[in-house]
Amino acid sequence: MRALSRLCLAGFCLALVACWLGLCPASAETRVALVIGNGAYASTAQLPNPPHDAEDVAASLRRSGFEVFQGVDLRQADMQDLTIRFARAASRADVAIFYYSGHAMQFNGVNYLMPIDAVLTDEADLKRFVRVDDIVNDLQQAKNLRILVLDSCRDNPLAESLKRSASMTRAASIGRGLSKVEAPRGTIVSFSTQSGQTAADGSGRNSPYTTAFLKHIEEPQEIGDVFRDISSDVYDTSGKTQLPELSLSIIGKFYLNGPVSVTIAPTAPQAAPRPDPCGSAEAHWKAADTIGTVAAFEDHLARFSNCSFANLAKARLDGLKQKTALAPAGNTKAGGSKDFDGNWDVTLNCASTGKAQGFTRPLSATVANGVFHAEAQGQGGVNRLDIDGQIPPDGKTTLSARGSTGASTYTLNNLPPGSPYAFTIDAQFDRSRGTGKRNEARPCSLVFVKR
Repeated sequence: MRALSRLCLAGFCLALVACWLGLCPASAETRVALVIGNGAYASTAQLPNPPHDAEDVAASLRRSGFEVFQGVDLRQADMQDLTIRFARAASRADVAIFYYSGHAMQFNGVNYLMPIDAVLTDEADLKRFVRVDDIVNDLQQAKNLRILVLDSCRDNPLAESLKRSASMTRAASIGRGLSKVEAPRGTIVSFSTQSGQTAADGSGRNSPYTTAFLKHIEEPQEIGDVFRDISSDVYDTSGKTQLPELSLSIIGKFYLNGPVSVTIAPTAPQAAPRPDPCGSAEAHWKAADTIGTVAAFEDHLARFSNCSFANLAKARLDGLKQKTALAPAGNTKAGGSKDFDGNWDVTLNCASTGKAQGFTRPLSATVANGVFHAEAQGQGGVNRLDIDGQIPPDGKTTLSARGSTGASTYTLNNLPPGSPYAFTIDAQFDRSRGTGKRNEARPCSLVFVKR
């Protein structure tokens, strides 16, 4: 008995030494994944690749330590049952992944995933689909890292029949592809292509997106870099015609397959991680580049002078200033850019979308030398909204909006107050009035009235 005790103690010590050397598996972390591939549709075009995609992705995630819930060619009841089982598992997990390959569509800014037995004759049939918003809410139960992957931006012929039905009853928004999903805190959202676009199913065993996903997901890289590599790979292999939509909202570094670190009895509480000062630089740069004015680029440099896009902003700013210096005197007046100058009242109206309540919000705006700026102040860093842009002589423009959310009941995905967001607005002005339409995420309209 003593010999056995000594043998067990020796084995324990060897295992402990191995962990100190970084050779032990990270078994304390609970990982769960739900992988679905739907291709054998009864009432619309069948897709050959999703079952293969799901099989290969499930095998890859199991190699990375995930407990995988896998479903192929699921009917409505089976798909609902599997998502319920996954929701329960996610509530006990540290890391949760949802991967879907198959038909999907958007209706009034809400994304839906399609079981193989679903039909779509009118809006009521959407109850047969799985709402992506519900999946996002299930993922939020995981403690550390949540990942949503949708390789589902194919053309869905059923959307056309719904569009014809909806046009006979009331106004409805049925766009191509999927509506953009902003990643909640601690989450990565990856679509196979940009919101509002469609993606190729592929001619091989896997779709182009899943081919890149399988190539990179097991690499020992930080998870944000893994998904950036996936997006870059799809963009390059598609001949720059398919660019995945990627939204990351994570603090710190996460590895699905990487070096194991062992922390032994910390002597003091760890300080909370400081927010990344460049975390929202990319989104702000896209907005500034869309506006394309001196004020927009100066604003980017003021906020993100030490971040990735600062040098590009400086170059664009120098180019604009040089162009202005070389322009003939009086050209601004001749171009009519001051035709819209003055004070404006703006009304933003957003319809109820999914679980998000609708609202109407007034803003005050000014136009000076054709540069538009509207704002609505919030309190305590929440519920703020700024809209900026340049109005050309013909009055047709794209404005850029950015802000922070207010009460969660009015936001998609139930975001906490103070969460940053951004979107663009297609607008048309005449001398005293104007109208606009929000392009991303949810249906909103704007009315501009000159005082």
